Amino acid sequence: MTQTPVDRKALLAHVRRVVIKVGSAVLTTGDGLNPQAISRLATQISALRDRGLDVVLVSSGAVAAGRQRIRERAPRKNGKTFGDLPSRQAASAIGQGRLMHDYDEAFAVHGKITAQVLLTRSGLKNRERFLNARNTMERLLEWGVVPIVNENDTVSVKELEFGDNDTLGAMCLGLVGADLFINLTSADGVFDRNPETNPDARPMPCIEAIAALDIEAMCDGKTSVGTGGMYSKLRAARRAAQLGVPTVIVSGRGEFDLAAVLDGQECGTLVLPEDRTVSSKKFWLAYHDDPSGAIVVDRGAAGALVGKGKSLLPIGIRSVRGCFERGALVFIETLDGDRLGVGLTNFSSNELDRIKGLRTDELARTIGPVTFDEAVHRDNMLLDAAI
Repeated sequence: MTQTPVDRKALLAHVRRVVIKVGSAVLTTGDGLNPQAISRLATQISALRDRGLDVVLVSSGAVAAGRQRIRERAPRKNGKTFGDLPSRQAASAIGQGRLMHDYDEAFAVHGKITAQVLLTRSGLKNRERFLNARNTMERLLEWGVVPIVNENDTVSVKELEFGDNDTLGAMCLGLVGADLFINLTSADGVFDRNPETNPDARPMPCIEAIAALDIEAMCDGKTSVGTGGMYSKLRAARRAAQLGVPTVIVSGRGEFDLAAVLDGQECGTLVLPEDRTVSSKKFWLAYHDDPSGAIVVDRGAAGALVGKGKSLLPIGIRSVRGCFERGALVFIETLDGDRLGVGLTNFSSNELDRIKGLRTDELARTIGPVTFDEAVHRDNMLLDAAI
């Protein structure tokens, strides 16, 4: 693929608010947290704050810190491998305090105050809670505080609700209205193939159209420490691109320099934003939850959705998969299995199964009075979602 030269310095010149995500592979060693890595990161972020930038840090490391403490204090009770969800949640509960203590001390050296922000996807699922979280983050940034965000692993009911902190980082972009996403990883950016299994893999300094990439084919492995791997980083970058936010995926090991990244230094991989961006609300509705099922539509409905920006009407529905209630997030798929996008359904799966293929004037006779004619309104739909 031919790359068009991109002026990084010009692209990043107007950045004022940054979300930085750092993974376990950067922050930890085999023995637990790496104090030098935390100190180095605090120094780098403090320098950005001194330049007048707002910075939100999304940090992994709590589980690793908890494992470290358990091994140190109760080695004879350490019979578990920490692989099951309760053990990981318990380790996170132990390690979260340790992680924040280390961050607080590291930032205090530079005169900076930190705040712990624990989020869950179910908490952000409610729009009012989402807005409350946004207001809290705005006030922290207004006060010059560095919010340090992690998932509230202890109360998460899935492993884990966000799945990885790359996903959480992308959600924070919409939460705080950031204009740059920096993803610090153990790799020197993105390669066209997995460099661990392909010695001839080539680095990709710039990705101009991430939606056109087959990231599943590119990424066939995960790092040994984290849960995300390069696939989740590219998926998060694709979501950022939909918001109109560029992403820099760069190594967080060694003598990395965040200020140089902001100044346009050619390092890591720059993922460009899309020309056509989505609203913060559509971004939220598409990614606040995992889809509960799918609505399969015919060719005519697919054409109306993609080509004309129409809402999805029951007459275009051919089948329904899954069991869900009104207001659930669902996939919208074609008869061939292609996923067109996601949306919030106005009807339950049972209701949709009864009204599929019907005209709007036939709905009331089948399921009683209805408030909506549309199965999924176009304002509650995101096509080409990065799920």
